[in-house]
Amino acid sequence: MKILLTNDDGIEAPGLWAAVGALRRVGTVSVVAPHQERSGVGSALTLRTPIKAGEFPVDGRLQDDDSACFPVNAFAVEGTPADCSILALEKLVGKVDLVVSGINAGSNVGWDVIVSGTVGAALQGYFRGYPTIAISVGGVRSPLFEGSARLLELIANRLRESPVEGNMLLNINVPNVTVDRIAGLQVTTLGGRSYGESVREEGFGESRQYKIDRNVPISGDSQQGTDIWALKNNHISVTPLQVTLGHSDQAASVESLFAGFSDLLVPGHSLHGDKVGPQA
Repeated sequence: MKILLTNDDGIEAPGLWAAVGALRRVGTVSVVAPHQERSGVGSALTLRTPIKAGEFPVDGRLQDDDSACFPVNAFAVEGTPADCSILALEKLVGKVDLVVSGINAGSNVGWDVIVSGTVGAALQGYFRGYPTIAISVGGVRSPLFEGSARLLELIANRLRESPVEGNMLLNINVPNVTVDRIAGLQVTTLGGRSYGESVREEGFGESRQYKIDRNVPISGDSQQGTDIWALKNNHISVTPLQVTLGHSDQAASVESLFAGFSDLLVPGHSLHGDKVGPQA
């Protein structure tokens, strides 16, 4: 099995190397990750500016040198998490059997997935038709990666034995507890907003500047069945994602809101762009 591993915490992040330790027991692992932390950048790409990527030494970072383990190679990229996935799949690594982004320190639940660099990197694997996993542990301070690493190994083995057809994107959040305290695993839906932003003003006059932080806890949708509820109750949350921002349920009300606009803008055309009145 050929596995691409990336993240948004940077190539030296402990969670990344915990994932390496688990996945190299299943297949060859290619690590392509940002050279420094790039959290919270979502799906941002570096366009029109060259990106540097260089080999990163793995010696001394692997927890064991078991001859039964598969090879590991790594690249550090001076770009965003999404850049890393694109460079890996289009140039540095090529076709793979599985794309993994993580293990991230800190949860990515609810609407937070929109700004998550972990999910942003995973999306590029999904767009290219690969089974893809974004995985996070629900703790930033003193994160516990053992449960997440074990889960990754189980998933990779299952996919090796029973490959899925077509692309798949799973957002997984593991509670930050010891393995024996994990209550179970649930397939969930996205909750609501879990963190909000604060803005701090610094300096005066022309030197005034602002700093944005995402540090305001919001209760979000903690109903049972959501990823937020699962994580709060020490369950592993597995949320299947798809890329669609369209809201077809609102189409009728939006058509009502814009009724008559077409004739005002382009006389003789309806909202749908069809000719009105007698046909020529």
